[in-house]
Amino acid sequence: MPYISVSREPRPENCTMVLRFRDFLPLSALLVCFGHYQSMAQEVTYQEQFRPQFHFSPAVNWMNDPNGMVYYDGEYHLFYQHNPEGIQWGHMSWGHAISTDLVHWTHMPLALPETDSTMAFSGSAVVDWQNTSGFSTSEKPPLVAIYTAHYPTQRKQAQYLAYSNDRGRTWIPYENNPVLDIGMADFRDPKVFWYPPEEKWVMVIALSLERKLHFYESNDLKEWDFLSSFGPTGNADGIWECPDLFELDIENEPGVSRWVLEVDQGSEAIAGGSGGQYFVGDFDGTTFTPEHSDIRWVDYGKDFYAAVSWSDVPADDGRRIWLGWMNNWLYANDIPTYPWRSAQSIPRALTLRRIDDDLRLVQRPVQELQTLRLDHLRLENQVLNGIMDLGEEFAGKSMELLVEFEIGDSDEVGLRVHTSDNEATMVSFNFLRGTISVNRRESGNIDFHPTFSGHYHGPVLGFKTRVQLHIFVDWSSIEVFAEDGTIVFTNQIFPAMESNRLELYSKGGPARLISLDVWKLDSTWE
Repeated sequence: MPYISVSREPRPENCTMVLRFRDFLPLSALLVCFGHYQSMAQEVTYQEQFRPQFHFSPAVNWMNDPNGMVYYDGEYHLFYQHNPEGIQWGHMSWGHAISTDLVHWTHMPLALPETDSTMAFSGSAVVDWQNTSGFSTSEKPPLVAIYTAHYPTQRKQAQYLAYSNDRGRTWIPYENNPVLDIGMADFRDPKVFWYPPEEKWVMVIALSLERKLHFYESNDLKEWDFLSSFGPTGNADGIWECPDLFELDIENEPGVSRWVLEVDQGSEAIAGGSGGQYFVGDFDGTTFTPEHSDIRWVDYGKDFYAAVSWSDVPADDGRRIWLGWMNNWLYANDIPTYPWRSAQSIPRALTLRRIDDDLRLVQRPVQELQTLRLDHLRLENQVLNGIMDLGEEFAGKSMELLVEFEIGDSDEVGLRVHTSDNEATMVSFNFLRGTISVNRRESGNIDFHPTFSGHYHGPVLGFKTRVQLHIFVDWSSIEVFAEDGTIVFTNQIFPAMESNRLELYSKGGPARLISLDVWKLDSTWE
């Protein structure tokens, strides 16, 4: 997360204690302090214009990076960078939500608040199953959060611990913080995981301005020793932030895996502004070694950042699942939403696939999202020559689409969502260019920032005359998973309420719709 200077805004008198205590307060005290915050949240209907219906968003105020992603005792924990005092970046604290199914979320009280001296920047959380930290007060393991403390007046960042013995409901700061301090101003976003071959904890963390990552090891989460560094390499134009490192199985190669290192750039990403890249290679407990030198982008859209995966997902589940902040630092403070700002992407299950002897990251929407499906409509074997309006039956603002096109004699084939006479967001396959693209230049409200409007392209791998698209459309976003998740686009859009039609089209000649499945999606908010 980039450092942004912020002035303190006036706040109601009954909230003056919320972010001024020097120690973390118990839940009872937090509830007393949040009178104003709760009254605002009670007014939220989750029916506001542009409010996501199946993406997580805070009830009110600002949100950015997902943090502390951990699964424990039947619950997925989603912490996130949050400003409890306003709708723009500032007063960084950890918001908190829990879910049993990755779809329906319950808002929890603030987990790690800003104090007089520090903001709580991004980090991770783990289940300390063996109680290596000694934080447990019972037979159950503690949850331990490892995060960056940002000192605004000192322009310094160091790494802190906090722990919970009540399933993440309340958090206690470690009395000997910081646990890692190298005296740098931009040293942040620790991702910590257990490395079984050597029975130790490993941390990967960003030296943002140097475009480097450092690796550290620990036996107890409290004392850390340097292992190695990585970078700058790949795309090193923008600052590096929010790394993640994990092992993934290779599809159709039983027992074969590789390590994936993901790192985000605060600027100069493929679609402009912030975004993420990944490296595939080997990690031996000390050093990460990539197998390739080319840049590989996580997402070809403009609104997927700070992706981080859940730790401690049960082995019998077997999935590596992540999500990302659905926004871009170019315009994040300006998007036209109220009383909240920002949403997270849908959760995605990750694998690796070998394509032409290269290993590529594959992202698929988690299967739990299928529980939101309502009415199902199907269309197949249609000739497209120009624009085909599918009519009122197919209209909607929250939809899941599975579509397969054959290029035929056309140059381009695709679809248009959130369409009206003056608005549309286009998803297309251009045969001549060999690209999938998303065009939001006419998607609705695009004037709130000069960098928002755009047309984004991703390369189709190999020669293709057919293309498959899996698309999720919400009230203010579109996520496209092309070619079974090898090409992904995440983009915000802000259409008018009446822009809800679905259209198919071809350019340059006739194309064929092989099949289209459409599900209207239920809201996750009551």
